[in-house]
Amino acid sequence: MKKWLLLLVAIFVAFAMVACSGDDEGASGDSDGDSGSSDTSGDSGETAGGSDAEPVELTFWTFGSTGYGKLIEEYKDVAPHVTINYNEGEMNDVHNNLFTSLSAGSGAPDIAMIEVSEVAKFLEASSQFHNLNDYGAQDHADNFLDWKWLQAQSVDGSFQLGFPTDIGPTTMFYRTDVIEEAGLPTDRESLSAEINTWDAFYEAAKTINEATGKPIADSPTLVFNAIRDQQPEQYFNENDELIIEDTVKDAYDFTTKMIQEGLVGKNSLWTPEWGSAMNDGTYAFLPGAPAWMHGVVKDNAPDAEGKWDIMAIPEGAGNWGGSFLTIPAESDHPQEAYDFIAWLTAPEQQVKSFLDMGLFPSAPAVFEDEEFLALEDEYFSGAPRAQIFAEAAESVVPVYMGVNYGTVNTEIETAIMNVAEGADPQEEWDAAVQRIEQQLGRQ
Repeated sequence: MKKWLLLLVAIFVAFAMVACSGDDEGASGDSDGDSGSSDTSGDSGETAGGSDAEPVELTFWTFGSTGYGKLIEEYKDVAPHVTINYNEGEMNDVHNNLFTSLSAGSGAPDIAMIEVSEVAKFLEASSQFHNLNDYGAQDHADNFLDWKWLQAQSVDGSFQLGFPTDIGPTTMFYRTDVIEEAGLPTDRESLSAEINTWDAFYEAAKTINEATGKPIADSPTLVFNAIRDQQPEQYFNENDELIIEDTVKDAYDFTTKMIQEGLVGKNSLWTPEWGSAMNDGTYAFLPGAPAWMHGVVKDNAPDAEGKWDIMAIPEGAGNWGGSFLTIPAESDHPQEAYDFIAWLTAPEQQVKSFLDMGLFPSAPAVFEDEEFLALEDEYFSGAPRAQIFAEAAESVVPVYMGVNYGTVNTEIETAIMNVAEGADPQEEWDAAVQRIEQQLGRQ
């Protein structure tokens, strides 16, 4: 009898220990029972995850100079079980490699950066991506500028492709020495008041050219882009119908008129000549300059510190550039990938990205940050750069770009540069439209 009693006691103790062990495991796991995932809480995207969580490796493809490597190091303190393999490449290469991987069904990363002009193309392949709304993305929508959030959303709002990173609200950079030589006011407020329309910009161009012999702008495509980016519709409507005759032909005509009158130069963007002109002061304005362009100017014009300034663009800001962080469907760890990109694009991290690498925030809460607003750029004559771009960002309206945006833009820019070399504007426009229609017809 004693033996049976001892055996029953031993069995009872064993069951009790198993039950206690089960309770402990349930307490330390996630509510959905997946101990490998982590919950995202609060607007900051703060991630919960302990050192006892199952190790996870994520691959992350980006392009440009983001400085995200530093923030990835910080994230190790937030989610020590997550390792992020960070690969930075050229923008076109990243997009092409991503498209190839998605088409092949293998080789895509856990997280991919997509530039705004490519978003529509990848939205068409939304089945190849995780819908961020399934992980709670809508709870973070208010963290971002409305127009930026909508750029990566399906028309009906049911699918969210990515979290916004930076934006490129447009302003105008100007050379104070050229402006002074032309007899115009050099302080940004007075100059903005004098050049507050594109007609006034044209009149200023004549004044500058007569007084200095210099063009108002170096690259004709910058003039066109500046006006184009202000339009609520540009190349396509939401039915993907080509509408350039109604939306950007006026911008084309304005630009080519200035070319023919010798008021605008003929350098192509990103050429050595274009970069050298920034340093030499051979023109007055960089119109339609997005927030990220300040770094381009500094790199190309190291001897021009204090000779550049920033002012508002006539007739309202547009947006040039900016990206989104997406999660391809191939990812085996979408929850961990989601937690990371929610954290990386939260206002706290966007401030760091701006101060470190100049990525202009898409989170309007940052626009109230004292450190952010206090930023003055001595290179740009002490301009309150953050404040100027924040005001521009809040005036941007959403624009549908369409899958074939790049195709149309390339042909119109080709036409503009041909005019700069002496071709007839209307003939070049007609030829560009014909090429565009042929290319769209083949798709």
